[in-house]
Amino acid sequence: MKILVAGASGVVGRYLVPMLVERGHEVYGTTTRQDGFAQIAGLGATPVLMNGLDAASVSAAIGEARPEAIAHEMTALKGTPDFKHFDRWFARTNELRTRGTRNLLDAAAATGSVKRVVAQSYTGWTSDVTRTGLATEDEPFDASPLAQQRATLEAIQGLEHMLLDAPVESVVLRYANLYSPEALADSVRMLRKRQFPIVGSGAGVWSWLHARDAASATLAALENSATGVYNVADDDPAPVNEWLPYLAHLSGAPKPMRVPAILARLLIGDTGVRMMTRLRGVSNARIKRDLGWRPSYPSWRDGFKEVATDQPSKELAHAVG
Repeated sequence: MKILVAGASGVVGRYLVPMLVERGHEVYGTTTRQDGFAQIAGLGATPVLMNGLDAASVSAAIGEARPEAIAHEMTALKGTPDFKHFDRWFARTNELRTRGTRNLLDAAAATGSVKRVVAQSYTGWTSDVTRTGLATEDEPFDASPLAQQRATLEAIQGLEHMLLDAPVESVVLRYANLYSPEALADSVRMLRKRQFPIVGSGAGVWSWLHARDAASATLAALENSATGVYNVADDDPAPVNEWLPYLAHLSGAPKPMRVPAILARLLIGDTGVRMMTRLRGVSNARIKRDLGWRPSYPSWRDGFKEVATDQPSKELAHAVG
């Protein structure tokens, strides 16, 4: 197929593009800057300049590439996590999820060549914390999100509704918490500076996903005829009080301190406290059954060994949504 990867230089895109090229697809990769062309070309794709928030730019890019399929991997997260002001931290990514998705779908419809769209969504804190067990695709999103996450949840829901209502074959991939050597750079740095404590019980259960496995799931979705919504996660959901000390140990950081929830709330807000103490893991059974996908890192225990090295990247990727 001729495939356009929107966000080709991002955390997932940089793994996805070479996979698609190796499979024999003709790949176009978008970048927002002319000086990003060399990186895209180095991954094996034809570079295309595109600003996802500019409808004319998106229309021109898709008109130039005339792809048969689109992989929507556009996000815009950088810098230290800001759990206390979560929606503000995700503001530009939320625009890409809403206006950016609409621009892609409108341009795809106008071009007429696009038959299939696969888009990145998220699963984790979006689940209802009052339920028990692993979250599945069949249950609704949290009906009572915290105020600091309401706009971000609405953006995720908006993206999914647009995809599922689109007149093309559509797949929504709800990635769990992403990690890679680049994506956890700031987290490792914070651990080494003892700035990443265990809050309260640390009983919040996180599901993890290596960015390489997110890319392989996207490849599977592009090459498969199935449509709908799929959770994409590894096989080993784990509480914060288990994975955070392990990551600290691997990265040579001191053992994380423990901070009472009442004190932590002043620094990371209700959002941060809930994520550290009340989250549920997610089930990956559906994507395994329907697409035959399996993670190359079944457990974060193995994957973290790769990320817990010196971190050269300056960015923090979208590990939490």
